[in-house]
Amino acid sequence: MTGPGMTSFDEIYGLPDPRGYFGRLGPYGYQTPGHAQPVFRALAGELPPERRTVLDLCCSYGINAALLNHDLSLDDLYAHYTSPRAAGLTTAELVLADREFYAPRRRRDAVRAVGVDVSRPALEYAVAVGLLDEGHCVDLETTEPGERLRRSAAVTGLITITGGTSFLTERTFARLLTAAGRPVPVAAFVLRTHDYRPIAGCLESYGLTVERAGTTRPQRRFTDAREQRLAVAGVTALGEDPAGKESAGYFHTRLHLAR
Repeated sequence: MTGPGMTSFDEIYGLPDPRGYFGRLGPYGYQTPGHAQPVFRALAGELPPERRTVLDLCCSYGINAALLNHDLSLDDLYAHYTSPRAAGLTTAELVLADREFYAPRRRRDAVRAVGVDVSRPALEYAVAVGLLDEGHCVDLETTEPGERLRRSAAVTGLITITGGTSFLTERTFARLLTAAGRPVPVAAFVLRTHDYRPIAGCLESYGLTVERAGTTRPQRRFTDAREQRLAVAGVTALGEDPAGKESAGYFHTRLHLAR
């Protein structure tokens, strides 16, 4: 799931478990969920008891939920899923192994985690392991949320996203916030190649104020010179300076926090 000009990694999201995800993205140093972990934890820690539900958009295999609710780092997950032991397991065996892997690392302040994604295999894995309390396979760009998702949205205290804003529009966010019936904070890590203003405008129309972080974080290395060239052109067109960031070989993301 990628934006314009980006290498497609779509094949890794339709697999029955996340080993392909970590094996494919690891060589490019994909790291946004790691940068998001302390931010999402801090925001979840502010939620009142009746709103201790975090809804992760484009959640894939529940990576953000794993990092939010367990004493683990992204590097720990890379090591776990690319290990020789994991390589020798069937998906069913990996599900059982993962339940044992995550259970003792579960944080006492863990929140209810709801995931939304278009990949049914990824959602089914995350629910089976226990990373997600609920998974919703729906494309909110084209489809209204179902009754079950509307009920979850109504009690959600925070919406998170680390990897989907490049191909989502304000339609997805409008549908979620309409379902919630109130302004729900949104924490989004957005690639600098993407114009977030239409989504920000939508969030502001629902009563939220969007704060744009001054600093950026590396997302992953470019796969080739063409991808880098297009990224440099993209950030430049948006009035950003690629020096030391995209020009140095990495996509960069910036936190946009609406609350």
